[in-house]
Amino acid sequence: MPVAAPFSLAQLVGYAAFALGMLSFLQRDDRRLRALIGAQAYTYAAHFCLLGSNVAMLASLATGTRAWISLFTRSRRVAVAILAFNLTLGVLTAHGVAGWLPVVATSAGTVAFFWFSGLRMRAILLGSTACWLVNNVLLGSIGGTLLELVIGATNLTT
Repeated sequence: MPVAAPFSLAQLVGYAAFALGMLSFLQRDDRRLRALIGAQAYTYAAHFCLLGSNVAMLASLATGTRAWISLFTRSRRVAVAILAFNLTLGVLTAHGVAGWLPVVATSAGTVAFFWFSGLRMRAILLGSTACWLVNNVLLGSIGGTLLELVIGATNLTT
């Protein structure tokens, strides 16, 4: 898959996701973190759609929805339903190991948001970040790659 030009619409949307991601992981309040991750994930979905990655787009939509649902409930039944959706998404759209990276990232984030808080939640999100980082490098997502590098570093300090 050819890398989109640095100032293409796809990359510009990725830069917007980068900005939202920067804001999200600078939050010390878990509720603000979750809300901004939701906004960032929906922006990512548009970015991945423009880059031609359906699995990353759908995983980002699931991530955004999950982040916002987690603002209102920590129900484990809801989390299990989201995990089942993520796995179904993977089975239907992921091709090869690289295709599973967004699915694993989204699933790890679901576990983090619904079963954990504070440092444990952020540690699991760090693993999710690693999966997204590899995915973004493979897709040629400039803003996404930068975002995950910064999120990883920021998450380690907050």
